[in-house]
Amino acid sequence: MSVDAVTLTQDLVRIESVTPDAKASLDHVSGVLEARGFTCTPLPFQAPDTPDVDNVFARFGTDGPHLAFAGHLDVVPTGPADAWTNPPFSGAVVDSMLYGRGATDMKSGVAAFVAAAVNFLSERSSGFGGTISFVLTGDEEGPAINGTAKLVDWMRENGHMPDHCIVGEPTSRDAPGDQIKVGRRGSIRGTLTAIGQQGHVAYPEAADNPIPHLADMIAAIEAEPLDAGTEQFPPSNLEFTDIATDNTATNVIPHDARAMFDIRYNVLQTPNTLKAALVRRLARVAKRDQFALTLTPPSGEPFLTEDETLLETVRGAITDVTGHLPALSTGGGTSDARFIQALCPVVEVGLAAKTMHAVDECVPVADIETLTAIYRRILERYFETGSA
Repeated sequence: MSVDAVTLTQDLVRIESVTPDAKASLDHVSGVLEARGFTCTPLPFQAPDTPDVDNVFARFGTDGPHLAFAGHLDVVPTGPADAWTNPPFSGAVVDSMLYGRGATDMKSGVAAFVAAAVNFLSERSSGFGGTISFVLTGDEEGPAINGTAKLVDWMRENGHMPDHCIVGEPTSRDAPGDQIKVGRRGSIRGTLTAIGQQGHVAYPEAADNPIPHLADMIAAIEAEPLDAGTEQFPPSNLEFTDIATDNTATNVIPHDARAMFDIRYNVLQTPNTLKAALVRRLARVAKRDQFALTLTPPSGEPFLTEDETLLETVRGAITDVTGHLPALSTGGGTSDARFIQALCPVVEVGLAAKTMHAVDECVPVADIETLTAIYRRILERYFETGSA
């Protein structure tokens, strides 16, 4: 029984699965896979102060090289539904474009690798000499606590260790496979607090306004780059994302003012080196008791995949299908690859990311078919050439 990736994408888009409520989508995919011989294990995870999340691990095979595919079936909220040309959960195909929330990010990616694997296996005998698995979560767009991070731990504890993994995130620029992600920068957030002295605005000599101090501190931090990057990684960057005080009165100078920031950092940095660099810059414009700097634990550490087997298989498959050799990239934000890289070598191969998270999210039907062909060719190269 074959699977059509476009039809499966439509089916999945029509299931409302705004993060973390992806159980119905996961159940649908599990039904497709179980009917074709996969063993599917539902894995709901919980943690205090976070939403419960449904996940699924699906596996076909018990021996030989083990290739995993990973993806998520939760989606971001739609925004105003009346702003969409087609209803956000319609899965409508108009002028060869498939519309709907998750059409790009990333129900089409899941549909493509499911179709590729099922159709690949349907042409093999029951003695297929390898293992294919799917790591499916409902928490990639959410806190990312009860999803792939815990799935990876469960896989390790229960003997489901892949040799390599493909993540189906939309990581291309213009067309499927024109680039692949071979690593990601780390991600860390922080808060900078300027400490002053509260007082009446009419008597500034009796107060110390922290807001101008905060502006000086921000300028000092942004005066020079964190680093110049490496051959494989773009420079680390820090972006301020919010400024706030607890002031509720316009005639009061506040006691303190805070600026929140987000850093995406490469392999030249660690949380400790980043904090030390920021403190040095702040010391140029403020005394140590005039500011406080806190960094949260990283939501992901930088990593780079250099596994020749995986890279040669994936790049060769993409060239076979598209005629072009893909570029290698480590740019962009974070993904669940940051958790999987602790389990096995991983790369990300998917659609172009142009409309993800946008109103009228859509994908060309032809791109879903091309991506399916790429995944199918990866499977052929991985298992039939014995490269794993």
